[in-house]
Amino acid sequence: MEPVHLSAFDGASEWLNTAPLDRPELRGRATLVDFWTLTCINWLRAQPYVRAWARAYRDDGLVVVGVHTPEFTFERDSHRVRQAVAAREIDYPVAVDNDYAVWRAFDNHYWPALYFLDADGVVRDQHFGEGRYERSEQVLQRLLGVERALVSTHVEGHGVEAEADWTHLRSPETYLGYARGENFASPGGIAFDEPRAYERPEDLRLNHWALAGEWTAERESVVLAGAEGSLACRFHARDAHLVLSPGERGPMAFRVLVDGRPPGRSHGVDVDENGAGVLDEGRLYQLVREPDDVRERTVEITFAEPGAEAYAFTFG
Repeated sequence: MEPVHLSAFDGASEWLNTAPLDRPELRGRATLVDFWTLTCINWLRAQPYVRAWARAYRDDGLVVVGVHTPEFTFERDSHRVRQAVAAREIDYPVAVDNDYAVWRAFDNHYWPALYFLDADGVVRDQHFGEGRYERSEQVLQRLLGVERALVSTHVEGHGVEAEADWTHLRSPETYLGYARGENFASPGGIAFDEPRAYERPEDLRLNHWALAGEWTAERESVVLAGAEGSLACRFHARDAHLVLSPGERGPMAFRVLVDGRPPGRSHGVDVDENGAGVLDEGRLYQLVREPDDVRERTVEITFAEPGAEAYAFTFG
């Protein structure tokens, strides 16, 4: 009987970095399956380890298969997935899973998720989320029948891939679309699927967010409908990120303020010291990286033209 986890890849809608992998190509080889979506900060921070394992154990017979299953609708665009593959220097096969066929075959529920398959295609271990890197590499070594120094101990992420400052992280992932949104603080609440003018309250409580200007709240995102508008969030973390997309429009400039001022040394990788940035593609944007004392702060992003789509704040 064919192991379900080898036939699972038959449901991929497209393959990147390879011709479609067939079951005979996977049978007899240890395989690491990595479920991801391009805007997930947890996957981004785990990616340096998967990338290192793919390179360190390739000659030992390890096959790494990335499975890109989109969380947001705009992530279904294979061009964006290709951009993410290039940006993250992913050189192993990636299955584009827009229909969730591979996701369902593994009965998966998380990003990132790692499944460790033996030479018969049977799942021998699994791990969800970040962390546990040394143990995961030990599992790979057992499946491959090798024993040597772990590469995990020398991996270091940079930019958005850097490990979170867990000690000071007090803000959770915050979705903005009305399907999962919460802690919205603009007076009068939020209106569904229609443009509405919003105001930012004078004070934002920790882990609350607000809009200013005319926005349309949709299931997955809030979309700027007016000529100018801003989005603010009160957070406590070293890093503040925002998942953004320009939608059908071209690149658009934005400006970020931290506690009402340009971020200076606290700017993220997608913003300069004056707070200037450009929304040019759908992805996660790092707005703030605090180099000094981490404390409660307010980040505000302003767009000077309509069409910007904002999906979720994440922190690290």
